[in-house]
Amino acid sequence: MKTYEITELLGDGISAELSQSVHAVAEALPVKLDFHQVDLSLERRRKGAAAAYDEALAVMRSTTAALKYPTTTETESPNKVLRERCNFSVIHRPCSTIPGVPTNFTRLLDVDIVRVATGGTYDDEGRRIGLHSAVSVRVIERDPCIHAARFAFRLATQRSRSVISASKYTIQRATDGLFEEAVSEIARAHPRIRHERVLFDALLARLALKPESVQIVVCPNEYGDFLSDCAAGLIGSLGLADSASYSFDQDGEIAMAMFDPAGGTAPDIAGRDIVNPTAALFALSTMLGHLGEPDLGRRLKATILGCIERAERTRDLGGSLGTRAFTQAVVSALPAPRPA
Repeated sequence: MKTYEITELLGDGISAELSQSVHAVAEALPVKLDFHQVDLSLERRRKGAAAAYDEALAVMRSTTAALKYPTTTETESPNKVLRERCNFSVIHRPCSTIPGVPTNFTRLLDVDIVRVATGGTYDDEGRRIGLHSAVSVRVIERDPCIHAARFAFRLATQRSRSVISASKYTIQRATDGLFEEAVSEIARAHPRIRHERVLFDALLARLALKPESVQIVVCPNEYGDFLSDCAAGLIGSLGLADSASYSFDQDGEIAMAMFDPAGGTAPDIAGRDIVNPTAALFALSTMLGHLGEPDLGRRLKATILGCIERAERTRDLGGSLGTRAFTQAVVSALPAPRPA
């Protein structure tokens, strides 16, 4: 049995229940995942945030792959701190319609959102000027844009899909113009992949009206943030969205990866056996693909989707199962390991 070393970043609220679900499923897989746990809970960070982040970074550098659960933001965002310290420059959010999940949106959606993980409006909190004005600086850097574009076009090659770069390049001519220049540079190296520029506001309308025409989207930081939550809402729940963050070496290859459910800590339902662990299990399946087990990752995700379609699902999706019962349903439905 192959063994993979994994960093597990523990958080707050529903984090413990998500971790229990992931471990239960991991134990049923035909590979061994050796989890190295790091406590990033608010309680630990209050006692010494610097030491907590130092430990997380050291362990993540050792394993190069991490699974993270939701963390509370108090004085700082742990996600932002990890993004900066690990040099994550790309965030990937897959989002697709899940049969069996009731939604207000009746069209089929299958989109990969590739977000530049740095810059935009998020790197400068700004400052007040006088009594009635405030200003902040919006920064777009070329290298993260290149990384995001390269990731998007590689994904398009693997999935035989088209790429849309979305920004406000007609208005933000300097910043978004730089982003689009970087994407165009990578597009020229992939002449067989269809690429088009679409203004971000027009993209949102297109996603609602013609979702089948929106396949892979690469966009600057804040646009990707908005689009990811919008897409998750269209498929029925933020609890169904997983996320992956990547840093890259000088050759453009992935150096470190972190996988996590996109939702928050949900303290109001923590410890009540009602949290939906689907996004955390999706993150586990995506991580398996990254580790070199793509077939296993796909089988795990198909098993989760099959449970949901058969109405074996949690209450937030119209089902009756608690966290533990849904997890057990997934474990029971996992196919037997294939012979070596």
